[in-house]
Amino acid sequence: MMQFQIPFSILDLATVREGKSIADTYENSLLLAKHCEQLGYKRFWLAEHHNMESIASAATSVLIGFIANGTKKIRVGSGGIMLPNHAPLVIAEQFGTLATLFPGRIDLGLGRAPGTDQVTSMALRRDRYAGYDFPEQIRELLTYFSPENKTSRVRAIPGEGLDIPVWILGSSTDSAYLAAAMGLPYAFASHFAPTLLMEALQIYRKNFQPSVYLDKPYTMAAVNVIASDTSEEAEMHSRSFKQMIANIIRDMRKPMPSPSEVSGNFSPELLAAMNSFMTYSFTGNKLQVHEKLNSFISATNVDELMIVSHVYDQDAKRRSYSLLMEA
Repeated sequence: MMQFQIPFSILDLATVREGKSIADTYENSLLLAKHCEQLGYKRFWLAEHHNMESIASAATSVLIGFIANGTKKIRVGSGGIMLPNHAPLVIAEQFGTLATLFPGRIDLGLGRAPGTDQVTSMALRRDRYAGYDFPEQIRELLTYFSPENKTSRVRAIPGEGLDIPVWILGSSTDSAYLAAAMGLPYAFASHFAPTLLMEALQIYRKNFQPSVYLDKPYTMAAVNVIASDTSEEAEMHSRSFKQMIANIIRDMRKPMPSPSEVSGNFSPELLAAMNSFMTYSFTGNKLQVHEKLNSFISATNVDELMIVSHVYDQDAKRRSYSLLMEA
């Protein structure tokens, strides 16, 4: 088998499982991070979501600290912090604190979306137009990290002068233009928004402007992967993921069900929507997943791959990440 030639990383959504507690979720996230650190994965990112029974990473900065404290070398970060939900100064201070506690290991991925429904978004942002000045919010945040800001009346302490890599996250072409103009690394959420992946990557590379942060384009794409010892076992584990997708499409953010509780009886319309959502979802045994990922990497030419694995059985989930690295 041809070897993968790019780094692999992990996006963990702190998914709550049916019949399990949020405390169980956090403990399993830490166990996964420790496991994948030993396997050689590069990053372990968590994403900000709110008002969802299925995801427990609302206080993203706090959870990043928990994971970083329980690991030793894997980079830990946000995939992402939804910046319009926060004052840039607060995020600069939070991540400045994290980078001080865990030097050389903290990433800050930034998104524009609220990470929730419209009603909850208003409770978070108060201003429904908060997302419109996202570029200016990023510039303000980068200013707080800059050593030159030490003469300003408003400073991020800690945060000022620290090397905290900032990423632009996106699921549309708007984010690609922004990341390119700012000369920042770009991560695309193709695990749930596959339609514009290729166009966004092309826009980013074509329009990239070298900066003090990056001298050439750097791209990462997220994909869903479930690898098992047999294709039949992988398909069985994927039932939980498929039910999660069906629930998302129907705006029912319930905890992840056990595969034994999933009937799989989806209407043709729902199944079509699910298949579109799961365009970049790869399930199978080690060889099958390896071949599918090699094809994806060849087609996209991304510099790094971020793996999302929605599996109810936590031993099987860790096994999935092991099999991927074995390939």
